[in-house]
Amino acid sequence: MKKVAIIGTGYVGLPTGVGLAELGNRVVCVDKLADKIDKLNRGELTLYEDGMEELFRKNVAAGALSFTTDMESAVKGADIVMLAVGTPPHPVTKEADLKYIYAAAEELAGYLDGYTVVATKSTVPVGTGDEIEQIIAKVNPKADFDVVSLPEFLREGFAIHDFFNPDRIVIGTDSEKARKVMLELYRPFEGKSEFLCVKRRSSETIKYASNAFLAMKIHYVNEMADFCECSGADIREVAKGMGLDSRIGKKFLNPGPGYGGSCFPKDTNAMAQMGKKFGSHLNLIETTIAENDNRKVKMGRRVIEAIKEHPEGKIAVLGLAFKGGTDDCRESPAIDIIKEMIKYSRNITVYDPKALNNAKSILNNTVSYANDAEEACSGADVAVILTEWEDFRTLDLGRLAKIMNCAKIVDLRNMLSAEAVKQAGFEYQCIGQRK
Repeated sequence: MKKVAIIGTGYVGLPTGVGLAELGNRVVCVDKLADKIDKLNRGELTLYEDGMEELFRKNVAAGALSFTTDMESAVKGADIVMLAVGTPPHPVTKEADLKYIYAAAEELAGYLDGYTVVATKSTVPVGTGDEIEQIIAKVNPKADFDVVSLPEFLREGFAIHDFFNPDRIVIGTDSEKARKVMLELYRPFEGKSEFLCVKRRSSETIKYASNAFLAMKIHYVNEMADFCECSGADIREVAKGMGLDSRIGKKFLNPGPGYGGSCFPKDTNAMAQMGKKFGSHLNLIETTIAENDNRKVKMGRRVIEAIKEHPEGKIAVLGLAFKGGTDDCRESPAIDIIKEMIKYSRNITVYDPKALNNAKSILNNTVSYANDAEEACSGADVAVILTEWEDFRTLDLGRLAKIMNCAKIVDLRNMLSAEAVKQAGFEYQCIGQRK
C-alpha cells in the first residue's frame, strides 16, 4: 500500500483517486475549493461519472479515500504526489496555461518528506516536467524527488471503466528508482495492460499526439459524411466498410456535429502551438481545428434551415453534454451549435439527462430548460439530437409525433433508425445520407 496525494479533484483527479483507493492505496485528494472539498467529505460527488458513486462511497467509508484543502497534510509522507490540476487553453494564444501546475509544484515543494515521486497526470506541453523539476529544486534544494510524466487516458463518461481496463500505462522518466515506484503502483494491471516506459518528453508528447490523431479521424469521417450526402452514398455503410480494415479500426468512425469536450479542442490547439514553437508546423492538425469550428456553425444553420417555413417556431434540443455518459459541457459541440442557432431563433428549449446545471452556467437565460425530452419537444417544430445519450435511442416516437407542432427530427448523432422515424410520420435528417 502506498500513500498517494492527488492535487486536483476534477474529471482526472477524482476518478484516479477513487481507482487508486480501490486498488488498496491510501489516497488523499487536495483542492483549493473549500466548498468542493466540503461536499466530497459529506459524501456528495461533485461530478458525474458512470459507475463511480459506489466505489467512491465504499472507499471513503473504509478510510482509504479522503479529501482536504491542506496541501501540507496531504503531501507529507506521501510516496507519490500526482498533479491533476487544469491546464486550460490560454484565451489568446491557445497554448496550455500552466499557471495552476506551476503554482501547485511550488506549493508542494516545501512539504516533500523523504523520497517522493511527483507524477504529472495533467496534460502538459513537452518540457513541462523539466520546469516542474526546476521549481521544486529551487524551493526545496534538499528535496529527494523525481518528476515523472504519467499521462492519463481516461475517457469522460467511461473514466472508471478505463481506469480498471487500461490499454496502456505510459511512464516517462529516466530514473530507475522512480520507474520502480510507478510500476509497483500499477502492478495490479500487470499481464492485462501494456506498460511503456519512455523518456519524459516522449511521454508528454504521447497524449497530445494521440488526441490530435483521434480528432483528425473524427474530422475525416465528418468530411466523408458530407461527401456521402452529396453523392448518395450512406456514411454508416461506408464507415462500417472502412472499420473492417484492421489498419483503420472501427473506433472514432461515427459522424457527428464535430468533436468537443475538455481534451480534444484544448490538446489539438496546444499541439499546433507546440509545433510552431519548435519550428515544425503541423498542417493537418491546424486544418482539423479550423474545419471542426466551421462544422459546428454549419450544423447550427442546418437546424435553422429545417424550420425555415416556421421561422418563429420552437426548436427542441436533446443533449447538451459534449458526449453521453458525462455532465461536462466544456467545449461541447451542442453548446456551440445552440449559440449559432440563437443568432436566428430565441425560441429554443433544451434538455439533457445529466448536464442541465452545467449548461445553465453557460447558456444562462438565452434558452428555456425542460425536465425531460417530452417537455422539451411539446409544441416544437423540430427536435434536434446533439448528444448520444442512450435514453434518446428509445424515444416514444409515436407520442412525440402527437405533441410536436411539426413532426421533424434532425439527428446530428445518427442515433435513430431512419425507417422507424419515418414510419412514425417524421421528416428525418441525419448525418451522411442524402436529404
